Amino acid sequence: MKIMLPLLACTALLTLGACSSQNAEPEAQGTDASVMESASAGADREEAVEASPAASASAAPAIPSDAIPPAMRGRWGLVAADCTSTKGDAKGLMVVSPDTLKFYESVAKLGMIQRVDADLLAASFKFSGEGHSWILEVALELSDDGETLTRRDKGPDAMPEPLVYSRCTT
Repeated sequence: MKIMLPLLACTALLTLGACSSQNAEPEAQGTDASVMESASAGADREEAVEASPAASASAAPAIPSDAIPPAMRGRWGLVAADCTSTKGDAKGLMVVSPDTLKFYESVAKLGMIQRVDADLLAASFKFSGEGHSWILEVALELSDDGETLTRRDKGPDAMPEPLVYSRCTT
């Protein structure tokens, strides 16, 4: 019995050691196979999250954090005639692209964004036109189910009142 107890203890220690030992040669990290396995495991988790009804109900399209939101892009007029003029005299037309606001005689390039979501953008814009350049803080806000865009400027050359544009349909 005295021999049996130490033998059992040694066997238990060897078994535990074998279970917890690591390979003598560590695996190379960042290999194509390990990266693919990690990506696959992450994708499986994402698919599980996407498959859950709660995740699907709350999922919303991603809003780019470095561009003007897609819902704000397009042609906008201060009056209806700004949208239909064929003579190039649409002085109240504003054309919004991912990083630019284009006006009758000026262009504004998107600068630093302070806030962005689906229906609001607050950012710095560098304006240029008629041989001058200036910077304004501009807030663009969508309303009326995306049919109205209100522009509020801040800065020394800012418009004193908000400008309310309607989406051009033509």
